[in-house]
This record gives sequence, structure tokens and C-alpha cells, in this order.
Amino acid sequence: MTIIQCEPQRHAAQILSIFNDAIVNSTALYDYKPRPADMMKAWFEAKAKGNFPVIGAQGDGGELMGFASFGSFRAWPAYKYSVEHSVYVDARFRRRGVGRRLLEEIIEAARVRDYHVLIGAIDASNQPSLALHERLGFIYCGTIRQVGFKFGRWLDLAFYQLILATPLQPIDG
Repeated sequence: MTIIQCEPQRHAAQILSIFNDAIVNSTALYDYKPRPADMMKAWFEAKAKGNFPVIGAQGDGGELMGFASFGSFRAWPAYKYSVEHSVYVDARFRRRGVGRRLLEEIIEAARVRDYHVLIGAIDASNQPSLALHERLGFIYCGTIRQVGFKFGRWLDLAFYQLILATPLQPIDG
């Protein structure tokens, strides 16, 4: 596995495939319908505008095994040192350490960019993701019960956070 910076022209279709599989087959995304290909252009543009990374794990054959990114947690200025991250692994490559490696990379990307808190909003039934976050030092912060409805049932959303030692000199404003 090689860690790469994902590029729209090379990886948009593979990322979309991973997103859509998560939408259709899991509660990793609280979405109902697969996303259209044209939304990837705006998604990558938003990541670039915010200086948010899109990190991929690429297999020996060039296939994207998974990806991770982060974005703004909330829109108000005082949240500027907090980001919400996402990690998605192609179903064919789960349980091989891909998710762990991507999460480690996204933690380092947040550290380098001087963020202070990484936040994970994880479906409370996703035990593998919850356990991975705990192994990497994330702390459970609480659950919003029955916040989503998918597959004929109510979904609970668990929040985890990792506090980083950055930035060294945070500023107001």
C-alpha cells in the first residue's frame, strides 16, 4: 500500500464508487441515494479551497483502496482549529490495516496544518470504526440518539475527538 494525495482527474471515479457503496450498503453515510459523478468536481474544489487534504491508499495495481479527508467542523470562526474527518475503505480491502493507515495520515495532516481537534462522527453501530478511533487515542464524547433514519431503523451518531498539541500559538479572530 502506498499513501498518495488524491487528484480529481485520477481518483474522482474511484472515490465516488467508494462513497456510493457506503451509501447503498452501510450506515457510514446518512444518505439515501448514490451521488452523481458531477458532484465530485465540487467536492474536490471545496477541499482545495479549504486546504483540506484528500489522502488515498493505493494498492500495487493502482487501485484506490480507501481515502480520508477532513473539512470544517462548524462554520463559525471560533471553530477554526477543529475539523471533522472521514475515512472510507473500499469493501474489498477492509480488515487489512487500510483504515488505520489512513486515519494515522489524516491525524498527521491535521497536525501539520495546525489544527487542534479532530472530530469523528461515527454511526454508533460501526464497532470496527469506533474501536479503531479508540486505538488511535480518540476519546468518546457522546452520542446523539436517533438522529438519522435509514434501512427502516433509527440511527445513533457517536462523536469522538482527538486533541492535538497544535497550534503552538493559537489566536483569536
